[in-house]
Amino acid sequence: MIDLQKPWPFGLSRASWPMFLVAMVLILAGLSFIDIAASQGAINWPDPWRAPFFFITDYGLSDWILIPSLALLILLRLAMFPLRGVWRKAVGEMSMISGFIFLGVGVPGLITAVFKRLVGRGRPSEFEVSGAFSFQNLINDWTFQSFPSGHSATAIATAFTIGFLWPRSFLVLLIIGVTVAISRVPVGAHYPTDIFAGIIIGALGAYLVRNFFARKGWMFEQQADGRIVRKPLSGLRQLFHRAAE
Repeated sequence: MIDLQKPWPFGLSRASWPMFLVAMVLILAGLSFIDIAASQGAINWPDPWRAPFFFITDYGLSDWILIPSLALLILLRLAMFPLRGVWRKAVGEMSMISGFIFLGVGVPGLITAVFKRLVGRGRPSEFEVSGAFSFQNLINDWTFQSFPSGHSATAIATAFTIGFLWPRSFLVLLIIGVTVAISRVPVGAHYPTDIFAGIIIGALGAYLVRNFFARKGWMFEQQADGRIVRKPLSGLRQLFHRAAE
């Protein structure tokens, strides 16, 4: 099981980054040999087999989490001005949660969007015309923005971002995220290499945001042993205790 309190996932550290990058390249190279077979095979499944994947795949869209979290962040920050005492503290904590969710999902999504345009890989829909390894770098539209998968990055980043806040939710969200990532192949939107790259960017991007918050002392703190933990939400806790009295 992934230890969410470690500074980085996958056993990463300053010393292991070069080997990690080499391993990622080798895995991508290995997956490239099955890209065509996996993609074309899944696309040709019977419609009843593919239908559940079409149902779940839109969970990987970022709008459903970015728009509400940004709206809440703005509204809660504005609401803080007239408040005092525990109410101000609790609303400030809620706004910080909203901001963390927005950035934890949004930053990996932004990184993915930039890579998509830089790489410009053709999607499976272009296979018959251009093949699986055709590229239109920089100047392209959605048909040549296959690598990496944005849905995969969003779904995995969501799992880690929410998991950092509420660890008990992580396993369920991770299973959902991986399922969403896999769904991108049978729906004909991505190749396995795109999925793998999206998963890695989603996970590392969420950790990057969490570690930045910890360095700033926002919601998280790094302990003496290097582990990063969420700070107690004391304002919200006081309000809950008052409501329960």
